Amino acid sequence: MGTSKRRLVLSMGIALMVFSAVLAWNPQRGYQQAEAATDYRQLQKFSQVMELIRRSYVKEVSDEELIDGALEGMLTHLDPHSTYLNKEMYKEMQVDTSGEFGGIGIEITAAEGGIRIVAPIEDTPGDRAGLQAGDLIIKIDDVLAKDLSLPEAVKRMRGKPGTTVVLTIFREGVDAPFEVKIVRDKVHVKSVKSDFLSNDFAYLRITQFQEKTADMLLEQIRKLEKKRGGPLAGAVLDLRNDPGGLLDEAVKVADLFLDKGVIVSTKSRVGKNLTFEATPGDVLRGKPLIVLINQGTASASEIVSGALQDHHRAVLLGMRSFGKGSVQSVVPLSDGTAVKLTTALYYTPSGRSIQATGIEPDIKVEPVSIKPAEEKPRLPVVLERDLRGHLANGNGKKASGKKKEDVSLISEQMRKRLSVDVQLQRALDLLKGLHALRP
Repeated sequence: MGTSKRRLVLSMGIALMVFSAVLAWNPQRGYQQAEAATDYRQLQKFSQVMELIRRSYVKEVSDEELIDGALEGMLTHLDPHSTYLNKEMYKEMQVDTSGEFGGIGIEITAAEGGIRIVAPIEDTPGDRAGLQAGDLIIKIDDVLAKDLSLPEAVKRMRGKPGTTVVLTIFREGVDAPFEVKIVRDKVHVKSVKSDFLSNDFAYLRITQFQEKTADMLLEQIRKLEKKRGGPLAGAVLDLRNDPGGLLDEAVKVADLFLDKGVIVSTKSRVGKNLTFEATPGDVLRGKPLIVLINQGTASASEIVSGALQDHHRAVLLGMRSFGKGSVQSVVPLSDGTAVKLTTALYYTPSGRSIQATGIEPDIKVEPVSIKPAEEKPRLPVVLERDLRGHLANGNGKKASGKKKEDVSLISEQMRKRLSVDVQLQRALDLLKGLHALRP
């Protein structure tokens, strides 16, 4: 009985502390007192439920578990992106933004009936297993995903490298749910990758916006220019299946391709609205830029896409993006835990909110799975210049022989990718056309 009383006093003490904080925060005294009284009554109810659980629940539960569960429920009830982070999850989140963790490498969000995959992170176990943006996770091992909070789902999919997790997936267009067995691995997310699409054009890929992504992108561009021996004639920026990440890195990446103007603005219910603007200096010097997007392009990658589209700096090609137009703030608490809270909506330079609507590409190109055609012997094409005794051209010189394109800068991996990636093929064709029209 003594223990029960002490616990009740502790709970009421917590209630009074919160009550005092609310009272001190609001400057309007009459309104303040009414609000405080309401909060006090609600906290009394909270304390009563806690005490009931302590006395009557079938298993013993610690105060920490109860408080953590209450905070988690409170925040996840608000929207799919707000959540409470216990000490372990907060540490994992800090690791995520640095680019290395153990698991399967997918970005997820809450959805009706399960957990929705926003995007598989490139070259991770989830990506290699064939998971796709838009897939609905119904079960994680033998546990129904709809019964799990996002932090719980993340925890179940994370684990030691070499261990396995089985996901039951529902995919649009597939008749029945199917299982995917994935071996966990040490996931190191390489934020930026690059290659040549031809000797003139660059392929720039951002897999996730993490610490120093903009610096790494600039470094890759400089390396390609050095290898080419001069400025690039244009580039494709691939943001497909990029689940987002750090807002400030998205702003820096957009700024690399813009000389001036607003990049993004944020508006919140309370606090200061923010506007981020570009600084002089376009790393491509105004050369053509194509941005690839799809339904896995979310959050920070949508900020970049929207800014470049609104300023007519790039042509967006692919499919409509995910539509996450909210900003989350991570607030550390004194005990090593943290709260991730949706605090603002962001708007593109033209004032568009893409929340739940996404960004529509300028040119819609659906992904088509194609297999490289087998090389079959063909008769050579005969042109005028191949005919014996053909007339010389107007300047008195014979037409030159067939000129072969120099593809020395293109990697074998990129050649293979271009043979199967229809969206990338279209982007390269468009890039060549835009370049040809330049004076």
